[in-house]
Amino acid sequence: MIDVGSHPAWHPLFEALGYVAGYLVYRGMRARRGDVLDDGTRWSVIAAAAVGAVVGSRLLGLAEQWPAMAAAWKSGRFLNVLLAPGGKTIVGGLLGGWCGVELMKRLKGIGVRTGDLFAIPLCVGIAVGRIGCLVAGLADDTYGKPTTLPWAVNLGDGVGRQPVQVYEIVFLMLLASALARRWRAGGGELFRIFLAAYLTWRLIMDFLKPQPLLGGMNVIQWACCGGLLALGWLWLKDRKPRRQGNYETADA
Repeated sequence: MIDVGSHPAWHPLFEALGYVAGYLVYRGMRARRGDVLDDGTRWSVIAAAAVGAVVGSRLLGLAEQWPAMAAAWKSGRFLNVLLAPGGKTIVGGLLGGWCGVELMKRLKGIGVRTGDLFAIPLCVGIAVGRIGCLVAGLADDTYGKPTTLPWAVNLGDGVGRQPVQVYEIVFLMLLASALARRWRAGGGELFRIFLAAYLTWRLIMDFLKPQPLLGGMNVIQWACCGGLLALGWLWLKDRKPRRQGNYETADA
């Protein structure tokens, strides 16, 4: 068993480093390849993504702890819990940010894909942030189930647990490498590939986390299923032939 301890004060530092690392990667990619959007439109999209991410992360984070929220409602403490810090989730942030961007694109009439520049930076940023989740220990509420595996981590209470944060860091680095190869080769759809891969990962990996279940899965896993269904529908929609005059063409 590997002693990690519980150091919640380090979490904000690694979260901030994650934002910085992701932004630096984004800047480097944009400088090298350019952007399909002008600066003003890009910042509008970024702002929409940020607002959607904050809302989605908070709402899904609260829904994830539905037994505690139900108890708070019954005891009259619901507003206090709602306004308390914490209770955020990356899956909610990704889905909320995606919805925010799609809404902004509709409002501005943007018809091109705008997320490919963010796929690799998101991998890097989330991976760095997960270091903070690991060292924060039990306070972060992202720890794994107890296990007797030799690489189990002790988060300060003497119980060996699955190092799910380490698993995710490794997965994200491998995903970033695969996306980088595709990007250098001129391939597209990076954001959709990233989102589908991450949602699938969380759908599987969350079985190793001790979260309240609904129908055999936790709320985040159900959200992952919803996101994957939406991505599947968009993939089929984009490839469905459409008739223009007497010819059949496919969406670009």
